[in-house]
Amino acid sequence: MTERLNLLGLDSDALAQQVAEWGHKPFRAKQLARWVHQRGASSFDQMTDLAKDFRAQLESCCAISTPPVITKKVSSDGTRKWLFDVGNHNAIETVFIPEDDRGTLCISSQAGCTVACRFCSTGHQGFNRNLTTAEIIGQLWHARADILSDQGAARLNAELNENDRIISNVVMMGMGEPLLNYDQVVPALKLMLDDNAYGLSRRRVTVSTSGVVPMMDRLAQDCPVALAVSLHAPNDDLRDRLIPLNKKYPLAELIAACNRYLEYAPRDFITFEYIMLEDVNDTDKHALELIEITKQVRCKINLIPFNPFPESGLKRSSNARVKQFAQILMDAGVVTTVRKTRGDDIDAACGQLAGEVKDRTKISARMQMQKTIPIQEIKP
Repeated sequence: MTERLNLLGLDSDALAQQVAEWGHKPFRAKQLARWVHQRGASSFDQMTDLAKDFRAQLESCCAISTPPVITKKVSSDGTRKWLFDVGNHNAIETVFIPEDDRGTLCISSQAGCTVACRFCSTGHQGFNRNLTTAEIIGQLWHARADILSDQGAARLNAELNENDRIISNVVMMGMGEPLLNYDQVVPALKLMLDDNAYGLSRRRVTVSTSGVVPMMDRLAQDCPVALAVSLHAPNDDLRDRLIPLNKKYPLAELIAACNRYLEYAPRDFITFEYIMLEDVNDTDKHALELIEITKQVRCKINLIPFNPFPESGLKRSSNARVKQFAQILMDAGVVTTVRKTRGDDIDAACGQLAGEVKDRTKISARMQMQKTIPIQEIKP
C-alpha cells in the first residue's frame, strides 16, 4: 500500500508544486495550507471551501499526521511537556512555556543528539535519527491544538494579533542539534514564518546551535531567524571538554561565523547561552574571559542554572555565584539575563529533555568512558 503524503511536511513551495501536479490552481495550495496550519483541520471533510473532488483526491492520497503522544505532563507553573512516539522505540519531547507576554514552544529536531554535550541529558542518551519536517511541524501543530482544546478557546491563532497568539514564539532548543538536520529543519522554519501557515516573525523563531559553522552560514542565506549559540565556556580548552564539537569549530571560527550571520539576522545581536556549572565555568576569571568574547561580537548573555542529572557528574552553581557572575558581566556593560527555571518538576527545564532514544551510535557508552576523567581537572 502506498504511503500517504503527510501535508505537515510540505512548505509553501513544495505544497504549491504538489497541488499543480494534481491539476489545481495555485490559490488552492494557499487554501489548503490555511486549513492545515491555521485552522488546525485534522480531516479533509472539514475543508468546506475546497471542491468535493479536490477533497476526495486529498483523502485518497494524503494525511495530516502528527507523531502519537505517549504522555502529557503539566507543571505547577503551567509549563506543559509532551512525549511523542517517533517509532522504533524512540520518543522525543516538546515543551510549552506560558508567560504573561508570550507563549514559547520548545521543539525537538532529532531523536537524540550527536553533539554529546557533557551537561545535557539528551546527549547522554545518544542518537538515533533526524526527525522529518512533518515530525518537527507536527509538534507545533499538536501543541497548538492541545492548548486550544484544554482552554476551550473559541478563537484561532489566525484571528489574533501576534502578541496575543497562544504560541507566539518557537525555539529550536529541544532534543537534537537543529543545524545537523538542516534539510528537514529549514522547510519547518519556513512554515513557521509563512503567512498562510503559522505567520510568526523571524524575530520570534529561534534556532539554537552548538556551533555548526558551515550550516550557520547556510542558514544566514536560506532562512535567517534569531540565533542562539550554546557557548557555555569562554576558552577552547574548557569548551572542548564541555562541547566536543568545539574541536572541529573552535571559538575563533564560531565568533567569525556569528559576525557573518549578523549581516542577515532579524536581530542585531546573537544570544550566547551559558550554563552555570559549579567550579567548572563559573569563576570570576571565566566571567572576565567571557567579557573579552563579547567585545568581538554583538551579543547578549543568557545565564542558565544547570539542572542536574546523575549521569553528568556536574553540579549547579549556587544562586549567589550566578548573581556575582552576572554582576561582573553587567558592570562591564554586557547585557545579561538569568534564565528562570520553568517546568523542573516535570523534567521540562533546560537540559533535562531526554525522551527515549535507541542509541545506534554508541554515544552514551563513549560518554560514560569520558566520565573517568573529572571535568574539574580543567582549572579556572
